[in-house]
Amino acid sequence: MASAGAEAVPRRRAAAPVLTASLLGVLLLLALLSAGIGAYEIPLGDVLASMQHRVGLGGHALDRTAESVLWNIRLPRVVLAVLVGASLGCAGALMQGVFGNPLAEPGVIGISAGAAVGAVGAIALGLSFFGNWTVTVCAFVAGLATVLLVYAMSRSGGRTEVVTLILTGIAVNAFAGALIGLFIFFADNAQVTQITFWQLGSLAQATWPKVLAVLPCALVGLAVAPFHARRLDLLALGERPARHLGVDVERLRVALILVVALLTAAAVAVAGIITFVGLLVPHLLRMANGPGHRFLVPGSALGGAVVLTAGDLAARTAAAPAELPLGVLTALIGSPFFFWLLRRTRRRQGGWA
Repeated sequence: MASAGAEAVPRRRAAAPVLTASLLGVLLLLALLSAGIGAYEIPLGDVLASMQHRVGLGGHALDRTAESVLWNIRLPRVVLAVLVGASLGCAGALMQGVFGNPLAEPGVIGISAGAAVGAVGAIALGLSFFGNWTVTVCAFVAGLATVLLVYAMSRSGGRTEVVTLILTGIAVNAFAGALIGLFIFFADNAQVTQITFWQLGSLAQATWPKVLAVLPCALVGLAVAPFHARRLDLLALGERPARHLGVDVERLRVALILVVALLTAAAVAVAGIITFVGLLVPHLLRMANGPGHRFLVPGSALGGAVVLTAGDLAARTAAAPAELPLGVLTALIGSPFFFWLLRRTRRRQGGWA
């Protein structure tokens, strides 16, 4: 029995590179397919040839229409799906590690809704004090305020309780929905159209400026997150053992909450409310490779990018020529998984293996 247990650890360690390579391969394939598939079909060979031509590695330019569709419509959307998916997946993994339970996710506990309130408020009130960055800044501030509120209200006796976390998230989501409704009441028709975009979640309005707007926030958050993996592993042992091992638990939580707010706000600022990505992806990877955050944090970023790129492709093609709202699609898929997770967590009394 001991030898079997000893063999399980190397097997799981060996699985991480395989999973990473698989996720990268699937993401690349999905990105290329997404760039070519649509109302205006572009063969995969032409997509590769145009990319090679742009970077000076041979290939050839396409006709004017194909070049415009590929570089001004398809590729900004693909890049935005990768950035938003990676941000949400990574934020979900961090949130679950920080709160020490599998039910924590930016959308479930209200962070996405709070960030959306900031973005929607900026639109409805016509704010422009930061220029093109106004919506992003307002989403970040509102998301940060929301996550701090949820964190404070979920703490009891030095612990974060799952039930309190979920109930707080329900209240925050309800209040955020009321604020969004109030903004809609006072908004004009053009603003109502933009607000509807935030509520449903979509990448239909992806442009290179929007990619550049979310890129700094996403890169900073995704670069900082993996450096906290070891301390998250120690925190998983419990707060007291983590403190004995030299982890400043409260400082770690505050730092990671800021990272989560940055990632979530950046995603919401350009894509609207897209739920369940941060809940589903870390769990699938945890089942495949165990709970170690050294792989789980960057792996969740890759997995989130894969899920959202695939979801956006499905949203564009499943009901063509119409387009399904991406946030609605992820909720339809994620909700059943969440129900199953609730039952599984209840059986295990709030923990995961």
